[in-house]
Amino acid sequence: MGDAVRRLFVSRGRLRAAWRILLFFLLFAALLFAFAPLAMLYGGSGSGVGPLVVQGIATLAAALCAGWLALTWFDRRRPGALGFAWTSRTLRELVVGLAIGGGPLLLVAAALALVGWLEYRPDAGGAGAYTAALLGALLALALPAAAEEALFRGYAFQVLVEAVGPVVATATFSAAFALAHAGNPGANVFALVNIFLAGVLLSAAYLRTRSLWFATAVHLGWNWTMGSVLDLPVSGLELLDTPLYEAIVSGPEWVTGGGFGPEAGLAGTLASLLALLAVMRLGVLGEAPEMKALRPLVDERP
Repeated sequence: MGDAVRRLFVSRGRLRAAWRILLFFLLFAALLFAFAPLAMLYGGSGSGVGPLVVQGIATLAAALCAGWLALTWFDRRRPGALGFAWTSRTLRELVVGLAIGGGPLLLVAAALALVGWLEYRPDAGGAGAYTAALLGALLALALPAAAEEALFRGYAFQVLVEAVGPVVATATFSAAFALAHAGNPGANVFALVNIFLAGVLLSAAYLRTRSLWFATAVHLGWNWTMGSVLDLPVSGLELLDTPLYEAIVSGPEWVTGGGFGPEAGLAGTLASLLALLAVMRLGVLGEAPEMKALRPLVDERP
């Protein structure tokens, strides 16, 4: 009986993957409960991006601490193995990630503008206010992007990759990523399919580099370009008001996404596929030697 019970919980001298994932989420929930009131000290009342930043602070702190503790306790790894270690390639990953996340959206927006389904009208503001708004949005959106990557491509995802492989893990956590956005205003089946595809893109970004910096940069480039540069809704949320111009969307919603933003239309699908192609094919991407030395869990798959 003792051996049978031990086999239920332990395999190859370590706690089984299912138990490690469960304990991670229990630890994450407890830490989130503790950090949420502290995050509120930074503000977060009202509309706009403020509440999202506050939620991002609490979620990021809880996901990182839970992941680092789990790596140390269960897997005997250093915290950097989670994916946020600074390496010789991190700066490149940040720049390339922002470009991959935002570039395809700019191309799709240009196509929509050519057929007259996306127009821009003058709005109040000056060059200084415009520059400040773009930079402020980049900084504000970085926290929620990092938080979602730490939660959906962090410890639990990596344990599942180690246990059952990248395909099942990517499908599982991409579905969870989509469901987490199901309550957003205007979410429909098309939107959820596209957010699932975005989850595949971000999972591939992590798996290609073992870097959560890179996955966060792709995520941030996508949200910032869509919400700030293009002045469009992000996953159904009107988070930002860009000075100088205002976006006017027309045409069929199954193409443009309508009030939900490009993620609810074919425009979002095409942008995601272009970004995924770039992640998979760019030769400048790969696992940094410093990251490899930290032995990420996904490198240990039998």
